[in-house]
Amino acid sequence: MTDPLEATRKRLFYRAHHRGTKEMDLVLGSFAETHLGEYDAAGLERFAAVLEESDADFLNWVTGQAPVPADDSGSMIAAIVAFANERLSR
Repeated sequence: MTDPLEATRKRLFYRAHHRGTKEMDLVLGSFAETHLGEYDAAGLERFAAVLEESDADFLNWVTGQAPVPADDSGSMIAAIVAFANERLSR
């Protein structure tokens, strides 16, 4: 029997790696590789909601051209942006 959380992680992992733009595939896919294993059901639900955001919005947030939203998914988006910026500064 498959663990429902593990099935959700696999689905989200795939979605994070297949966004539509290579830049966001790299950012979100790398974040998923590093952090999805840490999330419980609520965290996975928040990550799924974040994946509904457009690639253009994510690119603006990562590059600092737009502020991260202050809504419920804002803290997850801020974590992804911080992760991406840390990776870019290497």
